[in-house]
Amino acid sequence: MATFAHNEKSIIEGNTKIMNWIILVIAGLCEVGFTFCLGKAKAATGLLYWEWMGGFLAFTVASMWLLAKATQTLPIGTAYPVWTGIGAVGTVLVGIFFFHEPATFWRLFFITTLIASIIGLKML
Repeated sequence: MATFAHNEKSIIEGNTKIMNWIILVIAGLCEVGFTFCLGKAKAATGLLYWEWMGGFLAFTVASMWLLAKATQTLPIGTAYPVWTGIGAVGTVLVGIFFFHEPATFWRLFFITTLIASIIGLKML
């Protein structure tokens, strides 16, 4: 009976950790959302500016709250770099595809190395 309870606890802890990785990815995507809103607000005026800034604020709060939730079971030394990495890669891609920023060889090269680093941290 004790073995069953131990196995059940291990399964629940494993599922919680998987769920927190999913939450961490969503938090990183929210970071991309707040940078997108910030970029759109830069070119907006009047009420539209405040709407984009409201989106910025909402995505920022969501991103921080989800990051805090994910770190309940994930090590902060892994979760934070993964979160910022998702945000950095996503923001560069948003810049390229939505704000027509240059997609130079070196920019893409260093984003690729950042992605490799994020994957490496996930594997630890």
